[in-house]
Amino acid sequence: MYAPADMFAHLGSTIGALVFVWTIFQQFFPYQVRNHIEKYSQRLVGYVYPYIQITFNELTGERLMRSEAYSAIENYLSSKSSTQAKRLKGDIKNNQSLVLSMDDHEEVADEFKGVQVWWASGKNISKSQTFSYIPVNDEKRYYKLTFHKRKRDLIIGPYLAHVLKEGNAIKVRNRQRKLYTNNGSHWSHVVFEHPATFQTLAMEPEKKKDIIEDLTAFSKAEEFYTRIGRAWKRGKYLLYGPPGTGKSTMIAAMANLLGYDLYDLELTAVKDNTELRRLLIETSSKSIIVIEDIDCSLDLTGQRRKQRKDRGDDQEEKDPREKVPKEERESKPSQVTLSGLLNFIDGLWSACRGERLIVFTTNHVEKLDAALIRKGRMDKHIELSYCNFESFKVLARNYLKVESHTLFPTICDLLAEVNMTPADVAEHLMPKTLSGDVEICLKNLIQALEAEKEKKPSTQVEAKDQDNESSDKK
Repeated sequence: MYAPADMFAHLGSTIGALVFVWTIFQQFFPYQVRNHIEKYSQRLVGYVYPYIQITFNELTGERLMRSEAYSAIENYLSSKSSTQAKRLKGDIKNNQSLVLSMDDHEEVADEFKGVQVWWASGKNISKSQTFSYIPVNDEKRYYKLTFHKRKRDLIIGPYLAHVLKEGNAIKVRNRQRKLYTNNGSHWSHVVFEHPATFQTLAMEPEKKKDIIEDLTAFSKAEEFYTRIGRAWKRGKYLLYGPPGTGKSTMIAAMANLLGYDLYDLELTAVKDNTELRRLLIETSSKSIIVIEDIDCSLDLTGQRRKQRKDRGDDQEEKDPREKVPKEERESKPSQVTLSGLLNFIDGLWSACRGERLIVFTTNHVEKLDAALIRKGRMDKHIELSYCNFESFKVLARNYLKVESHTLFPTICDLLAEVNMTPADVAEHLMPKTLSGDVEICLKNLIQALEAEKEKKPSTQVEAKDQDNESSDKK
């Protein structure tokens, strides 16, 4: 039996001998010989060692861009790192939450369908080739996945797909959502923090429930859209109604329900159809593209050709040699055409991103071209009309925290006779004092409704009857 001191001495001499032999091998053996020895030694180890390793580098490509796979794996391992790793790295992202990840040369285990795998983090350090008074080390981080070779098909296929999908889903959940707007063919953004929800939206409960179910079904329909061979998008939402009926608020509620970004597309700032396509390509998945007040653009309402015909301009349009100079002389803010917009909605270019909604709003639905609002392009037409009693109760609960009151029946009768938008009703319910007396606010609303009723009694009642008739027909 060796004493402990003798054992360590013997081990140290053995390691020293191996280091000496390796140094001699590296220095005096030709590169071709070393290469062959290393290649066959790795092959020999492969017969004995039953595990496979896959390395995912942080930087890939010629430009050394950050790998999307690396980012997804980092997100996926964040929860496992916080419970298993002994050394962690902390970072605050989007000025919101603390994100933990395992430090370099740490390892965590994972299990998928009963199969054990191991993830290890590491980094390679190389000195920079650029001249500098301060030496700079170039760090290249990576994740290494280790698993048994008998489970190659399961890990390389379903497991890695699961990791990337879950990692991207975590990234979406933790991201800071943004509101984009376009300046020509470029997007700029601010943080999206609109507080609107469907719970606070002044709308009939049945209609609200129908919209929520439709949106939820769309967000979970990736496999369905793939199976039927369609792009995972919806160009179906057309919100129409008088100003102040909550169209923009509903869009914000839709974005908050789904956790999507918002792209507010200003068509008048887009030069032509080419710029429109460029903007579409730059939008991300899990987003809502909004085109508000689409009826304000004459080229998109189907009226341009009719007005030219009334002016007797058909002869000019027939001659292509005269058309170009004339359009160059005209100072138009936008050359986007109806055809370009239709391709934007459901043409080939519309399939460049997945999981997107396209929402249009208008105050005058009757002005829109039939090709734009036909079935298959905008199947979901949502009318946001004047405030009724059900909508009022939602506003009363939001602003005054009341579910019922003795003045409610009076307000119900007046709303049945007077057209007033939810925005106007909310303004009268807004507390004017710190105490926020409920009865005073309700009486203010009653006075406003009575004043509106006395101001235009016949016109309001007639318009209300027309709205009721149109609703009955639908």
